[in-house]
Amino acid sequence: MNKDSKIFIAGHRGLVGSAIVRRLKKKGYSNLLTKTSKSLDLRRQKETERFFEKERPEYVFLAAARVGGILANNTYRAQFIYDNIMIAANAIDAASRSGVKKLLNLGSSCIYPKFAPQPMKEDYLLTDTLEPTNEPYAIAKISAIKLCRYYNEQYGANFISVMPTNLYGPNDNFNLETSHVLPALIRKFHLAKLLRAKRYEDIRKDFQKYGNRETVIGNSELVLKEDAPEADIVKILEYFGIRFTDHASRITAVQLWGTGSAFREFLFVDDLADACIFLMERYDYREIGEFVNIGTGKDITIKDLAGMIMQIVGFDGTLEFDRSKPDGTPRKLLDTERIRKLGWEPETTLEDGIRKTYEWYVKSS
Repeated sequence: MNKDSKIFIAGHRGLVGSAIVRRLKKKGYSNLLTKTSKSLDLRRQKETERFFEKERPEYVFLAAARVGGILANNTYRAQFIYDNIMIAANAIDAASRSGVKKLLNLGSSCIYPKFAPQPMKEDYLLTDTLEPTNEPYAIAKISAIKLCRYYNEQYGANFISVMPTNLYGPNDNFNLETSHVLPALIRKFHLAKLLRAKRYEDIRKDFQKYGNRETVIGNSELVLKEDAPEADIVKILEYFGIRFTDHASRITAVQLWGTGSAFREFLFVDDLADACIFLMERYDYREIGEFVNIGTGKDITIKDLAGMIMQIVGFDGTLEFDRSKPDGTPRKLLDTERIRKLGWEPETTLEDGIRKTYEWYVKSS
């Protein structure tokens, strides 16, 4: 890529897309093309084709997707598979037809079998059954990998795919019904800290910024309004596992799904953006293979992660686990040998990344 190459970042407002935009600007790329989902709906074939025919981007970062945690994946199953398949199919086909020089497709570590050997190598794709709670999303992401591969083989395209581990950072989704585990933990502990101090006005402001408007439960009473009384605030927080265990002494507890024993790997999103640009600048699909993992090579239990976030947020209440709820895949650790051999390493430690993310969250509330 040249500094003045026309680069389209699909999904530029999201966690990954916004990080890629920040990193590209920092490196001096000046001709960046972005579109909101309202101005360009990649799920619509004709709309996508018209955009690519008109704009003719030279390079594409395909970071647009419908994403979410266990609850969202398991509830909106049809939407997750449809939206993500259509986004990938339309964008990849239109990129090929319009002569895009190179496209980078963002995937997810959920593509691997539920009980894949650890750490997970790229070769383990499609060797066993998927985790049921996020199977629709995983199938869509696997389809995108295969689309890139077969467009390369049949049409001579140069489309590469990367599979990042669990991501977090600025511009993450903090909605308690649709977010991934790390941002959900940050918000839960922050709200619990506010509840303990009875800072109800700050809780109201937080819900106006990061509220639960996409109510999975379909109960309008659990959408916190701007003028909600304190009793309603307490009720809504209890639904999300944040409650007083002793109102008089202001002891609060946070309840999490599962046992806390599942292992997860986490990558700061700015490190992912750096890896994506590193690959786009230096490597073609023939050198990368069908796709490449991007991660830290280190994982942590959800229980230990929660303890780390509690300390960073400054919440000194109690932690509980709802063992009736699923843990998801027991362990998801990526084998990152392939990208390390190419010369890339992550820079941000988990503790530093969480601290940066929490600082951003508080300033944005």
